[in-house]
Amino acid sequence: MSTKPTTTDLEWTELDQRAVDTARVLAMDSVQKVGNGHPGTAMSLAPAAYLLFQKLMRHDPSDADWTGRDRFVLSPGHTSLTLYVQLFMAGYGLELSDLKAFRTWGSKTPGHPEHGHTRGVETTTGPLGQGIANAVGMAMAARYERGLFDPEAPKGESPFDHTIWAIVSDGDLEEGISAEASSLAGHQKLGNIVALYDDNHISIEGDTATALSEDVLKRYEAYGWHVQRIEQAPNGDFDIQALYAALKAAQEETERPSLIAARTIIAWPAPNAQNTEAAHGSALGDAEVAATKEVLGFDPKQTFQVDDDVFAHVRKVVDRGREAHATWEKKLAKWREANPERAAEFDRINAGELPDGWEKVLPVFPAGKSVATRKASGEVLKALGGVVPELWGGSADLAGSNNTTIDASSSFLPEGNPLPEANPYGRTIHFGIREHAMGSTMNGIALHGNTRVYGGTFLVFSDYMRPAVRLAALMKLPVTYVWTHDSIGLGEDGPTHQPVEHMAALRAIPGLNMVRPADANETAIAWREIMKRHATKPAPHGLALTRQNVPTYEANEGAAKGGYVLFEAEGGRPQVILIATGSEVQMAVEARETLQAEGVPTRVVSMPSVEWFEEQDQAYRDGVLLPDVKARVAVEAGIGLTWHRYVGEAGRIVSLEHFGASADYQVLFQEFGLTSEAVVEAARESLADAGRR
Repeated sequence: MSTKPTTTDLEWTELDQRAVDTARVLAMDSVQKVGNGHPGTAMSLAPAAYLLFQKLMRHDPSDADWTGRDRFVLSPGHTSLTLYVQLFMAGYGLELSDLKAFRTWGSKTPGHPEHGHTRGVETTTGPLGQGIANAVGMAMAARYERGLFDPEAPKGESPFDHTIWAIVSDGDLEEGISAEASSLAGHQKLGNIVALYDDNHISIEGDTATALSEDVLKRYEAYGWHVQRIEQAPNGDFDIQALYAALKAAQEETERPSLIAARTIIAWPAPNAQNTEAAHGSALGDAEVAATKEVLGFDPKQTFQVDDDVFAHVRKVVDRGREAHATWEKKLAKWREANPERAAEFDRINAGELPDGWEKVLPVFPAGKSVATRKASGEVLKALGGVVPELWGGSADLAGSNNTTIDASSSFLPEGNPLPEANPYGRTIHFGIREHAMGSTMNGIALHGNTRVYGGTFLVFSDYMRPAVRLAALMKLPVTYVWTHDSIGLGEDGPTHQPVEHMAALRAIPGLNMVRPADANETAIAWREIMKRHATKPAPHGLALTRQNVPTYEANEGAAKGGYVLFEAEGGRPQVILIATGSEVQMAVEARETLQAEGVPTRVVSMPSVEWFEEQDQAYRDGVLLPDVKARVAVEAGIGLTWHRYVGEAGRIVSLEHFGASADYQVLFQEFGLTSEAVVEAARESLADAGRR
C-alpha cells in the first residue's frame, strides 16, 4: 500500500467548498422532490466528483465525444446524482429543471445513468460491478487505439494517451464480475485506470460487516494493482488535499491500474441520517433536509439553491475544457503532419467507415464441401484481419475451439509478459476463463470507440455473460459474440455443455441480433453484414456456430436479410414450407427431397437471423413465408419457443424440449428425433391439419 504526502498544488477556495456543498443540497432536493432515490452516497461523494470534473479530468463539456477526452465511469449507478449534478455544473446540457425532474417520465435524469440518453454519460450503470469492468475495457481499447495510431510515442506524450477514471462502491467490489475484470486489468498492467473506492461501510441491509470482511486493498495488491488509502478529514468529510494527492499519484503510476480506498460517511453531514442504511436508498425527509441545509449554511426554506457566484465559478470549466481541447488539437495536428498515413486511417476509423475493397477478401466456400461454421468463421476473421486493423478480439480461453485467433503471432499482452507473441498492442486478446468480464470489457471497448471487438466462448457459457449482453443491447453497442458449439451437435461433452434453451433465451433480449448460419457461406455473409452494421445499425450480434461439419450450399445474398428461400418448391406452388436454422437446415433439405418425391411441392427457408428477418418489410417477409401456405414445419436443435409465431396453428415444430446427453452427435440427433424423417412426418401432419382448417 502506498502512502503519499498530502501537501499538493491544489488550489481549493471557499467557493470550491461552497460548490461541493451545493452539489450535496441538489442531491438531497432532487430525491426529496420525487420522493425516492439514493441521496446518501451522492452527498458523501460530492467532493470527489467535483474534484474530478473541475480540477483533474481532461474533458470538454462542449464536445462530449471528443476522442482525446478522459473517461469517467460511475460504477455504482444508483448514485446517479453524483454524476448528474456534475454534468449540470460543468455545462453538459443538464439544467436545474432536469434535476427537478429526476426519475420521472421523459427526463434526462433517469434513476440510473443511461448512455445515449444523457449527454456526458459514458456508460449505462446500475447492475453493480459492470461499470468497473467497462472501465477496464475502455483502458484496453485506449491502449489498442494507441497501438493503431501512435505506438512509438513515449508514455504520456501521445495525443491518444488519456485516463479512465472510475468511482466504485462496496457493492461493485462484492460482485464477482469486478473480481474477474480487476484480475484481468492487473494482469494487463493497465496503468491508465484510476478507481476511487467509496468505502462507506453501508449497504441496504446495514453495515457491510454483515457480508464483507476481507481486506479489499490486499486483494487488489494481489491482482497487481497500485493501491492507496486516504483517511477522513477530522470533521468526517473527505480530506481534499489527501484525495487530490492520491489521485495525482495514481495517474502518474503508468505500470499498474490504481485503486484508492477512501473511508467515507454516507449522507455526510446530515445530522441524523449520516452513516445509516436508510440514507442509501430513501429520501431523507423534509426535516432532515432542512437540518442539513442549516449545517451547510444554506437557507432551509429554499430548494435547488445555486448561488450566482457558485454557478459562474463551476461553469468556468467549459472554458478550461475548450482550452484543453484546443491544446490537444495542436498536438494532434503535429502528429498528423508526421504520420499522414496513420492520420488517414484514424479519420476512416473514427468515421466508422471500412477500408475500400474490404469485402473482396471475404472467402466464398465451394458448394458440396462439409465445413463447420466455427471453422468458416475463423477463416473469415483471418481474412478480415488483414485489411481491417481496428478489428480485434479473442476468447475466454477457448480460442482453438472458437477459431477466434485473428493473428497467432500477436497477443494483446503487456511488456514483460514471457509469451513470445506478447505485444502491448497485439490483435489477439486472452480474456482467460472470465466470460462475464469478457462481455463487460467488450462493452467498454465498444464505448471507448475507434476499434471493433469480438469475443468467443461456447454458446452454453453465454449464461455467464448474459448481464453484459443485456447491457450491450440496452446501449446498442456494436460488439460481436462468437458463440460456438451451438447445440447437442457438440456431442460427447454432454448436457452441461449442450445449449438447449439458449437460442430462445438470447432471442428474447430486445436489441440483440442472433445469427445461426446454416453453412460456411452464410457465415461469411453474416460477418459481412455485421461489419456493415457497426456504424449504420449499431447493435450487439451473437453468432451461434457449429462444432460439427455441415454441408455447404451456394452462397445466397438472402442470408443478409435474415431469412430467404434456400430451395424453391418444384412442380407448382409450395404446399408446405420448411423453416430451419444452423445445422438443421440440412435436415429440411433432405426432408424436401422426400416430400418432392411424394409429389408435395416443398419450399425450404433458411432463417439464420429472426431479428434481421423481422427488419424486412412485410412484402419481403410474405414473399418468403407465403401467408396462404398454412402447412409449415420449423426445425431447430433447441426448445421451440421461437417458432410458434412462424408456423401458425396448423404448423409443427421439430425441436428439443429437454436437456441433451453424452454421446456422438449423430447418435444424439437420431435418439432425440432430430432427423429428416421426423421433419417429413411433421410436414405430413401439418399438411393434414391445414387441410382440415
